[in-house]
Amino acid sequence: MEEKEKQTVEMTAAERAEFEFFKQERAKKAAAEQRKSSREIYRGMVDEEVTGAIPALRDLSGVLMRAKKKVFDDFRAILDMKSDIMHLTKDGQQSHTFTDRENRFRLMLGVYMLDGYDDTVESGIAMVREYISSLAGDNPQTQALVAMVIKLLARDNAGNLKASRVVQLQKFAEESEDALFLEGVRIIRESYRPTPSKTFLRAEERDENGGWRSIPLGMTEV
Repeated sequence: MEEKEKQTVEMTAAERAEFEFFKQERAKKAAAEQRKSSREIYRGMVDEEVTGAIPALRDLSGVLMRAKKKVFDDFRAILDMKSDIMHLTKDGQQSHTFTDRENRFRLMLGVYMLDGYDDTVESGIAMVREYISSLAGDNPQTQALVAMVIKLLARDNAGNLKASRVVQLQKFAEESEDALFLEGVRIIRESYRPTPSKTFLRAEERDENGGWRSIPLGMTEV
């Protein structure tokens, strides 16, 4: 095998600088081409995995949706019977919990409710505000009550009062025994018009320690 002969090339300083610049530019171009190639490979992998995952997840979502629907359909007759036996108002109870005889499995189903009120709520709020505006003074207890009532009258992002806060308002009104405060809260409570949002279904089973362990039923639960 013939050995390649090494040759020495003499260059001026300017030529040397030009040669070094050429090598750097060539290295930059090669690196850029490599990054571009890597991006194309990455995009190809993403495309392949997404197009493969979505149909499988769509099928799984369909199976989960049909299973949930079957549970609700199967329990409809049970809920009707429960209303008759317990003398409950139809659709008055928004959530239900059932367990098996051996207390191994637990199923919770129902519907989430969104707080809502009719227009008379404004009259009730005005009366409550009129009451707290009459509590002027430097008494720390009075100031604390005013601050608490104002906080309970704060609205959520949908512009509604929270039903749980109205319950607390009722407690303060009863303790105050003030007719204006009581009337205002009564109007607020009577104006309550909740609306159903979406159904929910939760399933749990006993673990080896006797505690309840949730069975994931959501697409985001893994």
